[in-house]
This record gives sequence, structure tokens and C-alpha cells, in this order.
Amino acid sequence: MGDKIEVRNPRTGKIDYWITPPTSDQLAEICTRLRKAQIAWQQGGLERRIEAMQAWKQVLLSHKDDLTNALVADTGRLSESIIEIESFISSIDRWCGLAPKLLQSETKTTAIPFIRIEQQLVPYPLVGVISPWNFPLLLSAIDTLPALLAGCAVVVKPSEISPRFIQPLVKTLALVPELRDILVYVEGAGDTGAALIEYVDLVCFTGSVATGRKVAEAAARQFIPAFLELGGKDPAIVLASAELELATSAILWGSVVNKGQSCLSIERIYVAESIFDNFVEKLVAKAKSLKLAYPSVEEGQIGPIIAEKQADIIAEHLQDAVDKGAVVHCGGVVEKLDGGFWCRPTVLSQVNHSMKVMTEETFAPIMPVMSFSLLEESISLANDTIYGLSAAIFAGLEAEALEVANHLEAGAISINDAGLTAFIHEAEKNSFKFSGMGGSRMGAAALTRFMRKKAFLIKSESIANPWWYKT
Repeated sequence: MGDKIEVRNPRTGKIDYWITPPTSDQLAEICTRLRKAQIAWQQGGLERRIEAMQAWKQVLLSHKDDLTNALVADTGRLSESIIEIESFISSIDRWCGLAPKLLQSETKTTAIPFIRIEQQLVPYPLVGVISPWNFPLLLSAIDTLPALLAGCAVVVKPSEISPRFIQPLVKTLALVPELRDILVYVEGAGDTGAALIEYVDLVCFTGSVATGRKVAEAAARQFIPAFLELGGKDPAIVLASAELELATSAILWGSVVNKGQSCLSIERIYVAESIFDNFVEKLVAKAKSLKLAYPSVEEGQIGPIIAEKQADIIAEHLQDAVDKGAVVHCGGVVEKLDGGFWCRPTVLSQVNHSMKVMTEETFAPIMPVMSFSLLEESISLANDTIYGLSAAIFAGLEAEALEVANHLEAGAISINDAGLTAFIHEAEKNSFKFSGMGGSRMGAAALTRFMRKKAFLIKSESIANPWWYKT
């Protein structure tokens, strides 16, 4: 901590940016200052917090170009960066609208008529957020926004792979004094994130299973809650009755959006034997129609691989699949163009669960397609994983799809679509297996998980309780 960290440009491969993490003493001072400021933030009330958030939204709208340019430099892609900023800003309105109802105090009656309960929600003073590189701005905010409205102070440590957005974002916070005092973004790598856990009351982490384990263990030592959103190997099941035009279009988007660098990406596809060849033919044709966003960021749909280490993993998975008999219908290689790493949409057949591309998180625009004969086989294959984030099912009848969904071990299942959790935030869901743990970051729980419940048990009549000793 404290030494400069080099940042690689995903389009050029060059080191063209540097960040400076705080020293241990500086991090401790930041967290101490946030704790002090949180008291006034909480006591000021929800209405005042909403006003501050709305003021920030207006500042963000006037600085969209700066944020867009930073995100494009961070990720090498344009269209998803625009969507990312719009989703971030719209989330402020959504949470400001939901918070008044979700944060209401409650009064409850009990079975004993002269005792009532008054329920109070008390925020965790300081929340730590450790966010990933694939959607740098949005995933740094997905936990931060509800935590702020709950009355918490927040310190965020984004990934060192895509940190350029931090500085323009911090400039917007400087124009909203109330937020500037209770929300801080710090630069740094894994050691900064590890150190942060020692200073906070609750930690939210989005990233790999391996790092998530370390976060959970560190949080347990501190005796604080940890909300973890980890890896995925999401399956799509296409039944014989499915509408193939719809299924192939949805799965293509769900597999390759943001170059497949999303935890909710479709990473393996199981198709009924009777429609397998037709499905693959349509999927390949659609995959071939997508182009690289090269040489200009305004061209094509497929940006570069953001993280250099991920390019090695993708190449390894592809080679492993080919060595074990997979057939490549399109794409199939990691290309190096002007120093950046690229992977065109790739469709594989003749795949099986001995291949890494079917069992390990690839995080790439790769679509391995495997046939099944019996419905039970498709369910067994879909559940044959350590992950359980989300899934997709395509069928002619909704009831048919739901019957399959009932047997899948995953937290969110899109029916006749893919990746719906990217846009539909009302449904609460938990990650299954090694895909995470803790409260839902969707629905009402995404806000209420930052609150502890305090109960006042109030006796309203001056009478003896029936369970007292008779004296």
C-alpha cells in the first residue's frame, strides 16, 4: 500500500495510467473521518439524504461525458459504458423512490394485550464495498447507493484494473458537500481491499470465488457481515418446443454482451437433440454478424478483453476444448490487435463436462452448445457445477419452463429470455452454492440488509405479569 500501481489500457496494451493507494495510516484516518460524519448523515433523516442524492444526480448528469470517457478508457467499449452510466444514474431515482416505504418504523401488537413492540431500523455505521473490473462504475454503486440511503457511510475500493472512472466521480462528489463527507472512493489493489475489512462494520464484495473466500474469512475474524456476489457458470436450457429465433437471439446477447465479461453471462447451453442442428446453425449465423469494436471504439459490438490475465484463461479454455474434441463453428481464438486482446463470438459443439469451458468460469463471448435427449439429463447437466448464480430456460409453454426451473439450483432463472437480472431489480434472489452468500442485492432486501433491527418491548399497563413470582 502507498506505492503507485500501473494500469494497462485494454485497447492498446500500454501502461498509460497510474493509481496511488492510501497508506495504512491514511486508510485508517479516512475510515475514522467517515464514522464521525455518519452520525450527522443518519440523524439528518431520510428526506435530507434523498435531497443530497438528488443533488448528486444533477451533478452527474452534467459530468456524463467525463465519466463516459473514463469508462471507455477503463474497459475499451462504448455502448455498454453508456448503458452503465444511465443505469447508475437511474438507480439513484429508483432507490430514492423506494427508501421511504422500506425504512418505515413499525409498531406491532403481541399476544399479550398490554405489551406492544416498536421496531426501529439502525444502519451499520461504515460499509466497505470492494468492486470488480467488468462494470467498474455500476458495480461500485450497486451496494453503495442503498447503503447511503439507509444512513451508512461508505468507503469503496474499486478494482485496480479499471480505476480511471474514480477521479471524475470523486470530482462530482466534491460538488455535493453532504455526500463528500460520507462517501469515499479509494484506489488500490487487493492488499488495500484486505486492509479495508479491518475498519468497516459490513463488507460487500463482488468478484471471484477464490477472493470471496478470503473476504469471508477476514470478515468472520472481524465478526462483521459479508455480502458476497461471486462467480457464475450460468446454463441455458432450450427445450424442443422453444421458439428458436427468440432463443438464439436472447442467448447470443446473454453470452456475449460486454464480451461475456459478466457474472450473469450464459456460459453453457443445453439443447434438445431434435432441434440441436437447427439451433446451432441459427446461433452461428447470428454470432458471425457481430463485429469487433476495432479499430475504432464506435465500430462493431464486441470490445476488447479488459483484463490481461483473463485473456490467458480464455485461450487456455479454448485450447483445452479443442484438444478434447470440441468443434469450433466461428471465432475460437484470442487475437492480439494493436496490443489489445480480442475474442470474437465463438460457438462450440461436441463439448462435454470434461472440458474447462463447460465447468470453469470463462468470462468470454464463448457459447459451448451440448445436446440432451431426456429432460432429466438437461437438469442434471445444468446443476453439475459449483456455481448457482442464475440460469435461463426456453420453452413453448411457460408451465413447461417453470417445471424445469423448479429443479435448477440457481438464484435467478430467466424464462424465455436471458440475463434479465441486469434490468429487472425488483425480484429478491440469493446466490446458490459458491456463487455467493448473504442477503439479496435485488429487491427490498438490497436496502434493508444495511439495517439492524432494534426492538422496543413496551409495557403499557401497570399490572403484574402472570409469569412473575407471587410475593
